[in-house]
Amino acid sequence: MLIRPPSADNLHPTAKRRTPAIMQRLPPRTLAVFAALGAAAALGIAYASEIWGELVPCALCLQERWPYRVVIALGLVAAIAPTRWVRWLLMLALIALLADAAIAAVHVGVEFGWWPSPLPECMAPHVSGATIAERLASMPARPSKACEDPTFLIPGLPLSMAAMNMLFALGFAAVLAMGLRGRRGS
Repeated sequence: MLIRPPSADNLHPTAKRRTPAIMQRLPPRTLAVFAALGAAAALGIAYASEIWGELVPCALCLQERWPYRVVIALGLVAAIAPTRWVRWLLMLALIALLADAAIAAVHVGVEFGWWPSPLPECMAPHVSGATIAERLASMPARPSKACEDPTFLIPGLPLSMAAMNMLFALGFAAVLAMGLRGRRGS
């Protein structure tokens, strides 16, 4: 009896590289709703840490939130759009997530001092005026935070919120890509 060389037909099921079964069974509109919910969860965590954790976001932190708003809008539109548009809208959502990861990577680089912030808002506020009343009037309504100062959400975990956002956006994009890959034939 001869031993057959391994082929795609006789490999162990775990040896085949495929999209997980759950992602293959997920209808595209359901994937769109999950994309919107995942982006809403990211924004919810950011707002909750701002309100209840009393963390002040910097200008780059606020920029990192925009792609999630775009993903929410694209996910909701994809959930009700004609079938032929759903995949394209989800691919745009994937691009928005990768853009968010890029913004977060820039923010992490600013925190580590690898480069200066590209936003002028990240610099310390300049208070001007001759009298105290004029100086108070020129101060921002909310205290701003320098982009170079990392914010750590979890004590003892050496990951700033910008780094956690970058990892979340990359992971979220990977899951969305796997879902899109599993739906290629539909």
